[in-house]
Amino acid sequence: MTIPDSSRRSFLRGHSSRREQPSIRPPWAKPEIAFTTSCSRCDSCIQACPEGILSRDGGGYPKVDFSRGECTFCRACVEACEQPVFNTATSTPPWAHIAAVGNGCFGQQGVYCRSCGESCEAGAIRFAFSSRSVPIPTIDASLCTGCGACVAACPAAAISVVPAVALEDQQT
Repeated sequence: MTIPDSSRRSFLRGHSSRREQPSIRPPWAKPEIAFTTSCSRCDSCIQACPEGILSRDGGGYPKVDFSRGECTFCRACVEACEQPVFNTATSTPPWAHIAAVGNGCFGQQGVYCRSCGESCEAGAIRFAFSSRSVPIPTIDASLCTGCGACVAACPAAAISVVPAVALEDQQT
């Protein structure tokens, strides 16, 4: 699945037709309204994250920043928080997010690169090979955990983690 990039002209002028993606909350976070209503913005989850991928968004709430690395779903953020902002059931999936490859992907530009696939432990990134072109990555949504390992590994910054529902809406 590809996500359209903003035009170069708009980017250079400081305008973007791309809507700002909402912040991705830590894994097992309750829905946005319940999360922001109950979160005290104490930073306990940010300090507890062993991967260092949690930071504050513009409102001071914790968000995931995959440019810093991947989520290992260790639950340290859940355990550190004293507020009722997380689903505590261990059988609950961490979130409904998956990776998406944007138009800036080197493979789509004819440049050989497999960095994202090499970083994906789940094996969710596959490459279409051809004798006449470089491999192009595709995401197997059924295997993708949304961990974000591919985001930091992408030298073109062409991968993002998005709500799985957004990708389903684009495909219909």
